[in-house]
Amino acid sequence: MSSSGWNTLESDAGVFTELIESFGVKSVQVEELLSLDPYSLASLQPLYGLIFLFKYTQSAFAPTENGVPRDGEFDVEAEHNMFFAQQKIQNACATQAILSILLNRSELELGPTLTGFKRFVSEFDPDLRGDTISNSQVIRETHNSFSRPTPFIDETKPQREATDDDDLYHFIAYVPVNGKLYELDGLQPHAISHGQCTDEQFPELVIDVLQRRIARYPEGEVRFNLLAVCKDRREVFRDMGDYESVEREEFKRAEWRRENILRRENFVGLIYNVLKGVIGNVVANGGKQAFERAIEDAKVKSRMRQEEAQRRKFMSYVP
Repeated sequence: MSSSGWNTLESDAGVFTELIESFGVKSVQVEELLSLDPYSLASLQPLYGLIFLFKYTQSAFAPTENGVPRDGEFDVEAEHNMFFAQQKIQNACATQAILSILLNRSELELGPTLTGFKRFVSEFDPDLRGDTISNSQVIRETHNSFSRPTPFIDETKPQREATDDDDLYHFIAYVPVNGKLYELDGLQPHAISHGQCTDEQFPELVIDVLQRRIARYPEGEVRFNLLAVCKDRREVFRDMGDYESVEREEFKRAEWRRENILRRENFVGLIYNVLKGVIGNVVANGGKQAFERAIEDAKVKSRMRQEEAQRRKFMSYVP
């Protein structure tokens, strides 16, 4: 599986919300959840589905030797009545998880791009649907428009085979479709059914599935992220007459727009000139020892920022 021009996306509610809007979908947003709590999920109704980010290990999540999933069961027949696509591009899993939810919720106003795509692939099998996503210029360009610039990556260098020791992360979708709870993972051969499920039962039942999945990881593993795809909260609060909450949501949207603008920028030139000035100042005022102390201080501060960012990004699981 290659990247073939698809960049990685950050697991961020603001990124995913604006990505969905860029496809032309109306009245949908993404909310990050910080706990495995059915009540938190239920508070986001109307809830369309969940996107789950986790560290991928082939040994833990590949089908068993008998060819069955480790939880739930493959539902081959359901693929004729729902959207499921196999993943053909390594970095496409975030957008593919989003599409797995949007294209399975008939009540959503998808807009011309996804409506036409859904109609075009309706008679395809999951393998061909995956190829169609990979070859869709519109979907790929929209996806890449939300990725961080990577000026130092050599695209000509062949990718090595990934191992369980690598920090590889994967997005999948959970969505209630046709009265069942489905796990839609493009790296699996088929959609996985977790039994009967209504929209009202979804928050409680999906948490049970997620808890079983997380329990298969070593104790202490907390690198998970859960994103809820729900109705635009501004519309929900406006219908309730809660205009204070509407104002908070508008402020949050403004922050998302600002952050997404910064994500698209390439700051290499700026960073180079800042470092050049800082190093010149340090050397002029203290020589080599002062420069080395400044480097060590910068490493400590950088590590502290990374640890703090990780605490904010990954939710903790408490059994």
